[in-house]
Amino acid sequence: MYTIPLVGWIANAAARLTGLHGAVTLRAQETGCCRQSVYDHAQKVKSAVEAEHGGGPTRAELIRENKVLRQENIQLWDWLFQTVDLGPIKQQAFSVTAMAMGLSHNQILVLLTILLGAKACPSRSTIHRWVQAAGKAAGEVLKQLDRSCRVFVLVGCLDEIFFHRQPVLVGVEPMSMVWFLGKKVASHKGSTWFAELQPWTSLRYVTSDAGAGLKAGIAKMQQHQRETNQVPLEKGLDVFHTKREAQRALRIIWMRVERAWERAEAAGRALKQARWKGRSERALTQQVHEAWTKAFDAFKLYEKREAVWKRVEPALDVFRPDGQLNDRAWAQQQVAWALPRLPGPEWSKIHGLLKTAESFTFLDRLHNQLDQLSVPKALREALVHLWWLRRQRPMKSKDTDPVSHAHVLSLLQEVLCQKLDPNWRQWYRRIAAVLSQTVRASSAVECMNSVLRMHQSRHRTMTQGMLDLKRLYWNRRVFRGGKRKGHCPYEHVGLKLPSYDFWALLQVRMTTALAEAKAVAKAKTTAHAA
Repeated sequence: MYTIPLVGWIANAAARLTGLHGAVTLRAQETGCCRQSVYDHAQKVKSAVEAEHGGGPTRAELIRENKVLRQENIQLWDWLFQTVDLGPIKQQAFSVTAMAMGLSHNQILVLLTILLGAKACPSRSTIHRWVQAAGKAAGEVLKQLDRSCRVFVLVGCLDEIFFHRQPVLVGVEPMSMVWFLGKKVASHKGSTWFAELQPWTSLRYVTSDAGAGLKAGIAKMQQHQRETNQVPLEKGLDVFHTKREAQRALRIIWMRVERAWERAEAAGRALKQARWKGRSERALTQQVHEAWTKAFDAFKLYEKREAVWKRVEPALDVFRPDGQLNDRAWAQQQVAWALPRLPGPEWSKIHGLLKTAESFTFLDRLHNQLDQLSVPKALREALVHLWWLRRQRPMKSKDTDPVSHAHVLSLLQEVLCQKLDPNWRQWYRRIAAVLSQTVRASSAVECMNSVLRMHQSRHRTMTQGMLDLKRLYWNRRVFRGGKRKGHCPYEHVGLKLPSYDFWALLQVRMTTALAEAKAVAKAKTTAHAA
């Protein structure tokens, strides 16, 4: 608060600037202040007037500008708090994770340039060194994790995936989707498969196609287990490949139908043209009749072969068409009926696959597991039928009656189960686990195929380091939907880790790998200089 009013300041300034000799002393006496205060007030009033009328911004303008600058300053601080710290470690984590997800070096470089700017962005060669070190580190980490996983991997889906004719051996645990085998090899013969499967001593059942190398490797594994007094590995033939071969055979027959139909249509057009030109129709009419007869016969043959296959196809399913649980005896009976009715070279491979005992190993394994539950036979059959009924419900839609026929039947079946055993629900959960975990195909490998093909589309080669990097990333990747939602494959298989974070598992080993790579590069430089 001022002791002298602002009007007094102006009067003091007037006395100092325009007053006569002695005016400053007189003014100081009148206001009760010292002479220096009069001089100070005069200087401040003069400066204020010059600032207001000197041609520069006014005080009001300066206040407004100051307010805008304060708001801008607050906004900049807010943005600073929201920015991501992309130091060297974060840049490495970003590059390695992006590579494991399937991005290329150039794509990673573009994204880092957007985040960091061209000057602060690491070079492509630096990103390449980070990725190489990460691949080596991932291989070391997976050695430890694989040793811990061996006791949990009991079932495996096996197959080979080829990259530029270079085989990669792939193994996936189908329930958890743990990718437990991913090895780039020179050949996929039996001895190679045996060497890769031998460490997985807890494997009890594998399913695969009829590939010669894979088949020989599994047979060698079974022989080794018998010689070492272990339980031999069970092998199932992939029913997906069998069904695909059948569709291939049907396509061959259908192509014959199409060719015969085209020839019949061509003969019909020739007959019409002859009529239009007034030529003799007798020979052409006979040709048209014969052509259409062959076309209809070919079509009838296709329908006959298709009907036979549709009858034998349920032999490869868990349930029969009537809802009863399938078994080997019924399945082989269907096969024995169908094979004589599927002649021709296009069906020769189907004959070999369906005659193989391993095509129905999944049924033997299913019944053995159900027998081990020690559930009374009547209750077990009722619960199995309930499980089948619950999966016959139609998809929900606005036009569908919510009380469907299958829904009513499942409710009635629940009443029946309740009468057989009041505690039927606990038995149902155990039986449902067995039925839902029946593995008939190696389709889980196709999931890895789609993951790896995405990488192949962006890179020239698939190195072992890149395979290890992608396998580690997949096994700790959290599923975003489906029955496995919210957990990663390692969690589903039962592997306990302090952290499932990809970068946390990789960082320590990667630091060591980078240091080793620098030491090797330095040694090479020194050797060249010498």
